[in-house]
Amino acid sequence: MAFETIRYEVEDGILTLTLNRPERLNAFNGTMMTEMIEAFDAADADDAVRAIIVTGEGRGFCAGADLEKGGDTFNYEARDDHPKVDAAAPRDGGGLLTLRIFECVKPVIAAVNGPAVGVGVTMQLPMDIRLASENARFGFVFARRGIVPEACSSWFLPRVVGISQALEWTYSGRVFPASEALAGGLVKEVLPPDQLLPRAREIAREIAENTSAVSVALTRQMMWRLLGADHPMEAHKVDSRAIFALGRTADAKEGVTSFLEKRPPQFPGRPSQDMPAFYPWWNDRDYS
Repeated sequence: MAFETIRYEVEDGILTLTLNRPERLNAFNGTMMTEMIEAFDAADADDAVRAIIVTGEGRGFCAGADLEKGGDTFNYEARDDHPKVDAAAPRDGGGLLTLRIFECVKPVIAAVNGPAVGVGVTMQLPMDIRLASENARFGFVFARRGIVPEACSSWFLPRVVGISQALEWTYSGRVFPASEALAGGLVKEVLPPDQLLPRAREIAREIAENTSAVSVALTRQMMWRLLGADHPMEAHKVDSRAIFALGRTADAKEGVTSFLEKRPPQFPGRPSQDMPAFYPWWNDRDYS
């Protein structure tokens, strides 16, 4: 697929989405938001895509919002290059992207190759596994720009790293190294630069080659959506329906048979058409 600000490349069942504005450290703009949402739409519709890796071109992952408009960068009403905002119901572009990633049925791995600040880090929060290069730097810099954390990060960040760590990083707005991101639980591993993408692909291949796509899609939604449940009974309701529904499928038969026959599985199920009848079990939320 041809895009202006990202690259979309599928190989061996793995989609690599590369933020591709290296001359501006892959700074985020409206075109990138739209193209990334379109890319996630395409990935969800393509059963050949089993996992998604998001990384950056050049020496940065994403330097945050493009600041070329200076003091009016975040004043959308004053800009003639930005879609007109409904002042009664404004929508944050970073939030539109992270909500789309949240809805994704494919596992998403962030391979953070360099600086990731502002929306460059908040866009990673609904991704499932975050790996960082030793060259990566992170910063929730919003308070230093006179705004607040966006991209639904006030929901995602405390769930990823805990409320105390989330508040310290967002109150200070400081930029911190990959080692601190690892210690704080923001990333899973820190790797030498030349090992970052190979490690991301290793994790993606493990998923693509050994698991049912339908099982992974349903598991992703169960894990994320049940974070806000008020009692484990809510998980029991979904677990029970899912086990009952999937236990009758060709994927379940293949999973057991391939294990007993000591061979790699060949799961026939496709998320685009084989999700269980009770899916989705939630009501979509309106913006109002």
